[in-house]
Amino acid sequence: MKMTVKEVATLTGVSVRTLHYYHREGILIPSEITQNKYRYYDATNLSQLQNILFLRELDFSIQEIKGVLANPDYDEMDAFKKQRHLLMLKRRRLDKLIALLEQKLEGAKTMNFKPFDMTEIDANKKQYETEVKQRWGKTDAYSQSQKRTKNYTPENWEAIHNEAEAIYAGFVANMDRKSSDPAVQDLVAQWQAHISRHYYDCTKEILSGLGLMYIHDDRFKKNIDTHAEGLAQFMSDAIGIYTD
Repeated sequence: MKMTVKEVATLTGVSVRTLHYYHREGILIPSEITQNKYRYYDATNLSQLQNILFLRELDFSIQEIKGVLANPDYDEMDAFKKQRHLLMLKRRRLDKLIALLEQKLEGAKTMNFKPFDMTEIDANKKQYETEVKQRWGKTDAYSQSQKRTKNYTPENWEAIHNEAEAIYAGFVANMDRKSSDPAVQDLVAQWQAHISRHYYDCTKEILSGLGLMYIHDDRFKKNIDTHAEGLAQFMSDAIGIYTD
């Protein structure tokens, strides 16, 4: 089996840009790259992509995923079993929601909020995330961030928060400009420096991954867009230019 990057994107729902990024990061290298730079993927690549998507489902960063997949002790079957269990919990919750909707459509007046409960799913997700990080996920960026932040005081966190908010405000004030505008690109540099100063050494490769996360991870997208609608996309585009 041999598939082009576009065919893989269509099959999996993962964008071409993201597949290219996974290639640059070294976590999903195509089985064949022609002299004309065409990328082709085989069954092994697709299996690797499933591993990546499983770890993304557990909210792992790209750098953490790189560390996990590089570990020779990584257990693919164990990961798939955990993913299956998590999906079964989600399916059970959806079945309850559907049953509730059917009751409402039949005229039931019951105020039942239990089907909306995410406690069990969130607990299992957190458990799996913790276990995987303990067993396979000790990357340099993860360890560095843990060391730098463990002794931060509330005053430290407030100062870091205010610094981040000032940079966000700068992006918002410049959203009428092109992403390539020097003022916008300077803000990207400030954002990179902010992360490097307070969390971990944010290389251009890591920053590129963050830019993708800002639009593909709903948690980040929603949080950033609270500053201004469309800000996550604007920052992602600007980061893409800065790191290209």
